[in-house]
Amino acid sequence: MERWDVVVVGGGPAGAAAALSARRHGASVLVLDRADFPRDKVCGDGIAPEALDVLAALDADVAAITDGYPAVPRLRLTSPAGRTVERTMHRPAVVVPRAVLDGRVLDAALTAGARLRRHTVRRITPGPHGVDVDGLLTAGVLVGADGAESVVRRALGIGANRPDRLAVAIRGYAAAGQEGVQVITTTEQRWPAYAWSFPIGDGRANVGYGELVSAGATRAGLVEGLHRLLPGVAPEGLRAHRLPLSTGRPRQPDGRVLLAGDAASLINPLTGEGIFYAVLSGALAGAAAARGAEAGRTLRRALAARLGTHLRHSTAASRLSSRPWLMDAAFGAAAGDQRVFDEVVALGLADGRLTPRTLLRALRPG
Repeated sequence: MERWDVVVVGGGPAGAAAALSARRHGASVLVLDRADFPRDKVCGDGIAPEALDVLAALDADVAAITDGYPAVPRLRLTSPAGRTVERTMHRPAVVVPRAVLDGRVLDAALTAGARLRRHTVRRITPGPHGVDVDGLLTAGVLVGADGAESVVRRALGIGANRPDRLAVAIRGYAAAGQEGVQVITTTEQRWPAYAWSFPIGDGRANVGYGELVSAGATRAGLVEGLHRLLPGVAPEGLRAHRLPLSTGRPRQPDGRVLLAGDAASLINPLTGEGIFYAVLSGALAGAAAARGAEAGRTLRRALAARLGTHLRHSTAASRLSSRPWLMDAAFGAAAGDQRVFDEVVALGLADGRLTPRTLLRALRPG
């Protein structure tokens, strides 16, 4: 039977980062994906600079990955009560459509020596010396980076998130309103929920709207929310996607099967951002794969060391954000203090923390 040191299920950013990382450790790597690349994925397309830092540390050519897509230096936030703050971010983001981004990051992994095969994984069977994949090949370690509906996660007996830890979003593309500014608009209706408009740089913007599944989300309701918060947009290609939000404790068991990205429910519960978590967890999974039977424990410890405090803080912030008045206060504090603004952005888009400074400024009367 064909044998590989590492088999990665899913060729998106998490899987490609895992492949890059495993190759840096000298492993033979096979990436399996059910789709051909380039392919689209429902997403806001915004990439925090910290995500690019992770890729750069894996020797990926970040300039090639973002080529043709200008930096977006400013962010405009609107609170549930309509309070707006717009500032320049500490470091600019980039908005690259997933139909482009995923293929470019995967190309970096292939250039590094990974192999790609189109295959729909249906069954994995972990054993003492490897992981059987559909009776066709064996992996020393298998990385499940196959998204929100992960076959690998289900094979491990890990169920889906509860409805209150599961969001659903709808996304399309429309004429851009203002270049150089990412827009996030929250609302008290069906709270917590928000709409976004992220300019791509070619006269179009990625536009979308999301809310919790537990709120009774429907496609009609998502479309209505999008048009209510972004009046006048005429999006094309609207598609929906579920987002398993982080619970603050990644569910990574011991053994030779690892989870990364959406498959590990690594999506920021405050904002729905997932690309930073995807590439970081993928990079950690690729490194942990070198430990063989100890890979699962190694990855769990690495995630705790690198993201544990942040995940606890983002989970706490998500719970606090269920009070719209507190979100209004936080946005007001960000409007009056660049450091608070930067801390809020880092908490929602990267690995920031809920600092005493931000809490005190948000709770200060007036």
